[in-house]
Amino acid sequence: MMLGTSIAHAANLIKPLPGGTVLAFQALSSSFSNRGSCYPSNKLLTAILIGLCTLSCCFLAFTDSFLGQDGKVYYGIATIKGLHIFNRTNNGSDEEEEEEERIKEMGKYRICMLDFIHAVFSSLVFLALALSDSNMVQCFFKRTGANAHELVLNIPLGISVLSGIVFLVFPTSRKGIGCSGGVRPGH
Repeated sequence: MMLGTSIAHAANLIKPLPGGTVLAFQALSSSFSNRGSCYPSNKLLTAILIGLCTLSCCFLAFTDSFLGQDGKVYYGIATIKGLHIFNRTNNGSDEEEEEEERIKEMGKYRICMLDFIHAVFSSLVFLALALSDSNMVQCFFKRTGANAHELVLNIPLGISVLSGIVFLVFPTSRKGIGCSGGVRPGH
């Protein structure tokens, strides 16, 4: 019973991560790191991959999606004024412009401090995931001593626990691009 609960909590920790970013990392990391047998060029490629994926996690924490009154799913990024929609059709109709203004003014779509907290911690969770990958450990930390090796093994665990607490205490209602949890209905 305890193992099932632990697995469920671990699965919940990964929910804030954008699925596409994690999938891209998993697909490319093995090849970029030469399956852990890194040359300097592999280290550079792998470091760039980790950096871009981390930036992606940070950026996507500010995105949101909703189901419009027309039944279409809209995606956007939170701003001070509201949600800046990426995929509007822009026919120029008065109804669409009126709908966009209504959405922008909705307080729940405005950027807030919680978005920054989630951006930092989702980036940390991704880094913990990346650092716990055996290819990354072999690539970047192959020649470390026993003390450093223990740090490499335990820091991702500590980051995961701390992030889990933060996500539990400060939940977000954002349904970002690529994050699990579906799309919330627009009002």
